[in-house]
Amino acid sequence: MKKHLLVAIGALMIAGGAHAQDLDILGKIKSSGTIVEGVRESSGLSYTLGNGKYAGFHYDVCAHVISDIQKHLGLEKLTIKYQPVTSQNRVPLVSNGTVDIECGSTTNNEARARDVAFANTTFVEEVRIAVKKDSGIKSIEDLTGKTIATTTGTTSVQTLRKHKAAENVKFREVYGKDHADSFLLLETGRADAFIMDGSILAANIAKSRNPGNYAIVGEVLAVEPIAIMLPKDPAFKKVVDDSLKSLFETGELEKIYDKWFLKPIPPAGVVINLPLSQSTKDAWANPNDKPAEAYNN
Repeated sequence: MKKHLLVAIGALMIAGGAHAQDLDILGKIKSSGTIVEGVRESSGLSYTLGNGKYAGFHYDVCAHVISDIQKHLGLEKLTIKYQPVTSQNRVPLVSNGTVDIECGSTTNNEARARDVAFANTTFVEEVRIAVKKDSGIKSIEDLTGKTIATTTGTTSVQTLRKHKAAENVKFREVYGKDHADSFLLLETGRADAFIMDGSILAANIAKSRNPGNYAIVGEVLAVEPIAIMLPKDPAFKKVVDDSLKSLFETGELEKIYDKWFLKPIPPAGVVINLPLSQSTKDAWANPNDKPAEAYNN
């Protein structure tokens, strides 16, 4: 009986794998007249304004891409359905085709690429440390005996542990359910530092009650390519990559970047003040979908 059960389970797994490889996202979008966009509630690149409205750098990038998808499919109208995703559920929802295009702040890495595809890199992130200015923390070594906050479902603490300077550093970990919650742990003194992508740290500091109380300090822990996450459908990825190519070549992507990182943004009109990095410029000049491992080896 156990043998029959194992055979049945194996058959289901094979069928599930085959189904995942056979996703026809363009056909699904054309037949339904709807595209499901994965969005984040509190990311540095995609966040909510409330009442079902979203904004951010990656949100604007995806608006351009979705418009090009509509043109490619010859649709007079394409309805966008927004699906909020979290660090924990974003990969499964994209992998099984529930979400057609995820426009949050997801790192392209080898582990995730086994289940999903990534468009060409649109933002190269640096993982950093945010602290209160009066904390005395200036580097990784200063984290000894401290409490470190990060967000459930992200890889930041693992990245810290792999850093050479952290070999003998002992610290305690606490987890926020999302980035805003993780920053709240730092803000309320339940954590001494918040480890996360620099853009996310900068955005949360800019939106805090007292931005001047915080600083991003220490070594760059890792460099991570951020990209639009897609189901494994090569035809769909090509349409998305072709759309991004036009943004790279026309300079429109830099205008979108300036809008969200160097100018006042909604809802409070804060300025994140995060200049465009050379790594991001290079990714735009040489379009690629290389994973994080290619950057950090």
